Amino acid sequence: MKKIFLSLTLLFFAISGFCQLKPVKIDSLVTVSLPLGFQKKDTTDRTVFSANAPYGFMIVIREPNAKNNTPLKKEKDLNKVLKTYINGIQRQSDGSSVQNVRDTTVGALKAKTFTLKTDDGGGDIQYRNFVLLYTQDATYTFEYVYPENRRDLVNDEYKSYISSIRLSPELQRNDQYLSNATGMATITKIEIFGGGALVIVLVIVLIAKRRKRLAM
Repeated sequence: MKKIFLSLTLLFFAISGFCQLKPVKIDSLVTVSLPLGFQKKDTTDRTVFSANAPYGFMIVIREPNAKNNTPLKKEKDLNKVLKTYINGIQRQSDGSSVQNVRDTTVGALKAKTFTLKTDDGGGDIQYRNFVLLYTQDATYTFEYVYPENRRDLVNDEYKSYISSIRLSPELQRNDQYLSNATGMATITKIEIFGGGALVIVLVIVLIAKRRKRLAM
């Protein structure tokens, strides 16, 4: 009976938490929904929004980039920048490991999502789900923190939080990098260079046969 009552209580708080989510402007270009009672803290180098949810803790960080920052040239340059950010986040926590790094999209922009698992060595394991979004003017970090014992409970709450991210139509891919060219596909390279090598071999064989005939 107690277990049933506890489950119903948790369900009630979860539903209440979802109902009280409201859109919050991170800046003029980015909006995300957070629970009522969220806190906002401005410092010289970042703006941080934080809020308790029924199962986890939500954090949004906006860090302005250098004023003379220009869009990166290619997608691979963006990948390098995001990788540097991920490595920096991991270095901030001892006993941590990065898991499930993968590409995603937010609006028209490319982003990275990953999980940071931290273990203090005493059995206290914590997970931090991240969505990392880089633009010319600012970098946005959307974080969701929860303990291991809630791992099976947080999925819906986390999805509601992350799926609420909205970007202004002004933000387009060229706010991240300039060229949409992806380069020559690997299979195409194999076909071209492999075909070229075959032609060279055939020419060598034909020349050798011709010389042999002339020698006779």
